[in-house]
Amino acid sequence: MATSLLEAHTLKTGSAFELESSGHFDDLELVYYTSRRSYTPGEKVVWICHALTGDADPSDWWPQLVGEGLLIDPRKYFVVCVNMLSSPYGSTCPLSPKPSDSLPYLLDFPKITIRDMVRSCILVRKALGVEKIDLLLGPSIGGYLALEWAIMEASVIGNAVFLATAPRVTPYMTALNESQRMALEADQTFRQAATRAQEGFPKAGGQKGLACARTIALASYRSFDGYNLTQVENDPDCLFADRAASYHRYQGKKLVDRFDAYSYYYLTYALDSHNVGRGRGGVRKALCGITARSLVINITSDVLFPPKIGRSVASSIKDCTYAELSSLFGHDGFLVESKALNAILAPFFESSLG
Repeated sequence: MATSLLEAHTLKTGSAFELESSGHFDDLELVYYTSRRSYTPGEKVVWICHALTGDADPSDWWPQLVGEGLLIDPRKYFVVCVNMLSSPYGSTCPLSPKPSDSLPYLLDFPKITIRDMVRSCILVRKALGVEKIDLLLGPSIGGYLALEWAIMEASVIGNAVFLATAPRVTPYMTALNESQRMALEADQTFRQAATRAQEGFPKAGGQKGLACARTIALASYRSFDGYNLTQVENDPDCLFADRAASYHRYQGKKLVDRFDAYSYYYLTYALDSHNVGRGRGGVRKALCGITARSLVINITSDVLFPPKIGRSVASSIKDCTYAELSSLFGHDGFLVESKALNAILAPFFESSLG
């Protein structure tokens, strides 16, 4: 396996971090990855915001786009990605110890918003000494952060790509999020672990609920045609169809093996907080505040973020190009259709980064 061209760092802020909803953290711990060198002022910065269950090493979950000789080459650009708050991959999350008793927060963790996540990214930007982000890229929920950030620090973001995303959470997504939370809550170990907080028990809590929640989400990430293409029964005369069922159980276990139920629970609430127009006079007015040269990309079969959302976003940003990625694989097309996505992104990267 090739060595990643990115390396991990940890920022401990050492100061209080006020949350948008209520409460605060006395200190934040933020894990982030960068190119394997110190930042040199003036070099081109590409900042990636990861998706819901991704981590801060984009070469891990986007290996066709991030790496040596690829579109996002960490040797050519200074690449940065921060692990979002609430994620179990190193940043402050429900498994972090509470200052009061050193036990994990679990269900005592405060609700985090997308704006809180962006503000934590800004702390990393300032710690690195980065004054300008030449290209900000956010796929899926990372696009939530990218849109919010392009408004919050408009003068800092030179160019931006908003991929398979939206300017606010939709009722459809909130409904899906609630179904996933209900799946977690239906697993009796989810609250048992939060009550008992035994050593080693937090990871075990909610595993069955997390597996179920993952399959609810997965169905929304794909499409009718995609499932019918990849999960058709091998035996056309089988008595009970089970290939798609087996696939869902496999995918549920995969997430349980690498993620955490409590992080997932609070991340879904963060999704429900997303609204770039809140306190800014509405979505359209907020989007009009984006000064970055922008590219909006939506996926033709995406039921979470259908193309009509992307077209509306693009029409509201002053300097913006809109493109569609054709795919049968729904929202996950941004992970599957790497060749076609690269063809859309490459001209924008070239004109943005020279």
